[in-house]
Amino acid sequence: MDTQNISRPGEKIKGTELHEIMPFLWFDHEAEEAANFYTSIFENARIKSVIRYNADGAKVAGQQQGKVMTVSFQLEGQAFAVINGGPIYKITPVISFFVNCSTPQEIDRLWEKLSDGGTVMMKLDKYPFSEKYGWIQDKFGVSWQLILLERKQKITPCFMFAGEQHKKAEEAINFYVSVFKDSQIIQLEHYEAGVGPEGGVVHGRFSLNGQEFTAMDSHMQLPYDFNPAISFVVNCKTQEEVDYYWEALSKGGDEMAQQCGWLKDRFGISWQIIPNQMLEMLSDPDPNKSGKVMQAMLQMKKIDLNVLKKAYQAD
Repeated sequence: MDTQNISRPGEKIKGTELHEIMPFLWFDHEAEEAANFYTSIFENARIKSVIRYNADGAKVAGQQQGKVMTVSFQLEGQAFAVINGGPIYKITPVISFFVNCSTPQEIDRLWEKLSDGGTVMMKLDKYPFSEKYGWIQDKFGVSWQLILLERKQKITPCFMFAGEQHKKAEEAINFYVSVFKDSQIIQLEHYEAGVGPEGGVVHGRFSLNGQEFTAMDSHMQLPYDFNPAISFVVNCKTQEEVDYYWEALSKGGDEMAQQCGWLKDRFGISWQIIPNQMLEMLSDPDPNKSGKVMQAMLQMKKIDLNVLKKAYQAD
């Protein structure tokens, strides 16, 4: 597998350099274009690595050998990854990203860039909850909520519970906080009577492994449900961590969706439970080594690090 490192000299691709929970976006064929676009408009942004399809991966994904498979990058301290996976899944607004902006000028600049070829979900304006706020779906289908609000974490993933998952935001928050360590509910605000879905969450803030997330119940019935177009990678240091998160998050979920470290939890949100060492092995510049690891991974549901190591070390 061909790997292009665009990190600083001497820097390796290791899970300790990534957020433990990383958004992973699925595109048909625009992954590299999207990564370049986002890193060009956000400050403190850079491409970290590019991995290309080898013969085995290309065959499974229906892609051309040598084409970009994944790109990892950082935006304002938040790690992201994107993949060219074909037209299987489509990104919808039920998962979006809050961008906490410190000045009106910053919002205006990002809005101008993100709205080019995009769709306005809520116009950029003053609202009761913010002096300046707007919700935009960019030209790649990714949703961003820009808000005048200075916080330590610049970009915050947001889950909107709609469709079959409507009014399950509070249950999901409690579940995730119980699974991830160093986690807590920061804020939980419910709809007032007659304003939104009775008992629903208008805004919830919580942290998982020290990272902030937000969640809400849609104030109207929408035709969207969560799907694997946006998943979340849980970077694990050991097989024990892989086993723990796999068992906890997959309980009650969709067993048919479990493949290559991917699972879908009981709320329909997709996760990838990935050991850091697998990423290092897949990033090896020796195509023979990385290719054998890819072949082994494609046979798995839950990742078995020992099996991957044996494939990597095989002559």
